[in-house]
Amino acid sequence: MSAIDDDAIVITGMSVEAPGGIDTPEDFHAALAAGEDLIGPLPRDRDWPVDQLLALDRVPGWGAVPDAGGFLCGAAEFDPQFFGVSPREAAAMDPQQRVAMRVAWRGVENAGIDPESLRGREIGVYFGASMMEYGPRAATVNEYSGHRIAGTALGSVSGRISHAMGLIGPSITVDTACASSLTAIHQAAAAVRAGECELALAGGVCVMGSAGAFFEFSRNRALAADGRCRSYSAGATGTVWGEGAGAVVIETAASARRACRRIYGIIAGSRVNHNGSGAPIVVPSAQAQRRVIDGALAAAGVDAADVDLIEGHGTGTLGDPMELEALAATYGARRDPRTPAAVGSVKSNAGHAQAASGVLGLIKVLQCGRNASIVATRFADEPTDRIDWETAGLRLPATTRPWPARAGRRLAAVSSFGVSGTNAHLIVDMPEDPSA
Repeated sequence: MSAIDDDAIVITGMSVEAPGGIDTPEDFHAALAAGEDLIGPLPRDRDWPVDQLLALDRVPGWGAVPDAGGFLCGAAEFDPQFFGVSPREAAAMDPQQRVAMRVAWRGVENAGIDPESLRGREIGVYFGASMMEYGPRAATVNEYSGHRIAGTALGSVSGRISHAMGLIGPSITVDTACASSLTAIHQAAAAVRAGECELALAGGVCVMGSAGAFFEFSRNRALAADGRCRSYSAGATGTVWGEGAGAVVIETAASARRACRRIYGIIAGSRVNHNGSGAPIVVPSAQAQRRVIDGALAAAGVDAADVDLIEGHGTGTLGDPMELEALAATYGARRDPRTPAAVGSVKSNAGHAQAASGVLGLIKVLQCGRNASIVATRFADEPTDRIDWETAGLRLPATTRPWPARAGRRLAAVSSFGVSGTNAHLIVDMPEDPSA
């Protein structure tokens, strides 16, 4: 194993909030390794029209909405005084801002950094998020008027983090739909590499302020009938909405060594592209996915045959076979079919966390590397018949298995594909001896 280059872009901190009350990366990994089902009933404390939702299939042309989703238990919990926010301003804030501030703070602490020590420094914040229709309409008179200009602004997701910590580097909220957090991490790595900031906080958040996504997918008849996201499974009937948040600390290896910080992994390469025109904007493109994967591999200087774990998008919809086609043509084609690459998706446990899905997948991969194991993907016992698994060079891991290093490192990949047509792919290198 050669030493990590000083200019390598590394991850030195991480934090997560996931369904099931999970708020540490260690608990997240334990739940995934145990194959836990993190799906629960629709929330009854958000003033959602639950009775109407569960009866939408009575409307001609609409599909059933299951009483299920991957919801954050602590989405409403927030200590405004800790972050210097007044109670009224906090109530007017999109909960995505509150949760993002919380995970960003913990991500910095996980890196062994006192967040107060960053005040006044050129630290970047790149966070993925999408609009979630929180609170009353702005064009009304109510007790929160005056606070909503920042409280509902998408840019405030990253801006609140920078403001709370006193950071003066770039502060950017990224919205590329379901590819948002992975796109944000791609941009943060590029900014650190270019010297725009000394280190960066990157990730994404999704808290559903309204039930709008359930109405949209009911009309498209694209929600899973049983309320479970059966990624790459023959039993898949649609997706399941979820929530989550995650943050990673990104810096150069030289910076990490100077500060004696642990290195969880190297962002070896990443790329973002778009499907282009042709099919409707919401339809995935296997060809575009192949391009973004090839681009990320080239940027990383990595042979596809050496990547043992692929954290896919895996929404349980018609896009899954297209994704598997692209993975088979890029990763699978370079491998011996007798030693296929593992393909999985955290969505099978926790649902589709939308803008936060990519960072949840990345944290899953980093934890797999730390624990030298590849966790199971739920519903892997009934893989889809839309590809030939015997020749595809891919496998669905039905059980959690050891993951031995090869040449002193473990290589993995993470994909996120947005309904806006944006695709993101990232290659992660996890050396056995990160101090080298």
